Amino acid sequence: MEDVQKHSVHTLIFRSLKRTHDLFVSNQGNLPDVDDRLDKQRRSIKAKDTYGSLLDRVATGNEPKRTPSGQTVERPLAITDGSTDTASSMVKFNADARRPDSVLAIPGNNSTSLVRASMPNSGSGAGSNGASNLQLIPKKAPTIPKPKWHAPWKLSRVISGHLGWVRCIAVEPGNEWFATGAGDRVIKIWDLASGKLKLSLTGHVSTVRGVAVSTKHPYLFSCGEDRQVKCWDLEYNKVIRHYHGHLSAVYSLALHPTIDVLATSGRDSTARIWDMRTKANVHTLTGHTNTVASVVAQATNPQIITGSHDSTVRLWDLAAGKSVCTLTNHKKSVRSVVLHPSLYMFASASPDNIKQWRCPEGNFVQNISGHTAIVNCMAANNDGVLVSGGDNGTMFFWDWRTGYNFQRFQAPVQPGSMDSEAGIFAMCFDHSGTRLITAEADKTIKVYKEDDEASEETHPVNWRPDLLKRRKF
Repeated sequence: MEDVQKHSVHTLIFRSLKRTHDLFVSNQGNLPDVDDRLDKQRRSIKAKDTYGSLLDRVATGNEPKRTPSGQTVERPLAITDGSTDTASSMVKFNADARRPDSVLAIPGNNSTSLVRASMPNSGSGAGSNGASNLQLIPKKAPTIPKPKWHAPWKLSRVISGHLGWVRCIAVEPGNEWFATGAGDRVIKIWDLASGKLKLSLTGHVSTVRGVAVSTKHPYLFSCGEDRQVKCWDLEYNKVIRHYHGHLSAVYSLALHPTIDVLATSGRDSTARIWDMRTKANVHTLTGHTNTVASVVAQATNPQIITGSHDSTVRLWDLAAGKSVCTLTNHKKSVRSVVLHPSLYMFASASPDNIKQWRCPEGNFVQNISGHTAIVNCMAANNDGVLVSGGDNGTMFFWDWRTGYNFQRFQAPVQPGSMDSEAGIFAMCFDHSGTRLITAEADKTIKVYKEDDEASEETHPVNWRPDLLKRRKF
């Protein structure tokens, strides 16, 4: 039996539209003539059905009203049900205020009828009459929040030592050292304050693509293109557990903050949940149709979020091991998903846009547009700074709340490297949020800090709300 070729939802929708168009295009000019009598009757029925409840109020509002000066003002109200060709509306001005009363438009046949009701006057009995209290309250124009000022970031230190592309970074809970994995198959431990090498761990036989440090145990977890997921005991600096099950390269891993489980994802289009102690494959999360490039874990539902090259983001129920929501807003591969450290939100990145979502249902918040490169990685801190790193070495700094891009630059390459080696593969903030560490294609690790000398006067917020584009879903 021949396999049926799979297509994306986007392709199937447009094929269905084209077939529908081809089916009815020949009848486009053969539409029947509109019957004016039936059209008038339809409008009349619709007007009565929609505005019939107002007829009694309009009738009671026709009574003459006396002003405080003793002058009687005629206030005729006109309404049409659409059964006649024309309808007249009479507009009377209040004798004291000299302004037109509030207006409610009702669609008629060939004209628009107006139901007018006066504003309630103090000291008169009109305030107790429900018919005279009708008014349209104008909506307040939506305001665009002004972005928070953030200090610009500058390069603080360049650390060399790896012999291949640096692919992943993890900072330990005590904020004293960090680990990196690279294409030279080595995991290196660096002192965060001085940048000096403390330890090298060898054991992988291919590129190391992910590292994570446990907050509750002296364990370091790593994964790589050799399909291996390893648990390192940092007291003995050796591997104590292997997690077997992935059928291809493992690209990302994440530790659950409260439960002793490990989440991994890779090129076999699955994410797997492992019991940290027993090495058991608790769940195999299937549903993606291409490489799962990024996986993150959080304490509250949804506990597992994955981004894939099939252009979707999936939210998973860890207890049931099933997908609870699939976000299809992206049009290109999703290579990075990042959780906000304090807000109940996350962001996903692809070459078309960075999108923000609100948990637990994955409600769309906003697009963050401008970083048009292939976005390999993102990082966010508690100060509301979101950073995205591109495959061409570009770094964009955003205000999380408004999506305002307050800084962008090209990461400098190591002397002797080619410009084509200016690529950023991974980035993360330290636990204080004041240092940003990046892993790059020129085999270096770069540390960035905020510029202490910058202020709102030297680096003002160039905020132009009139130039902001309309947000798209």
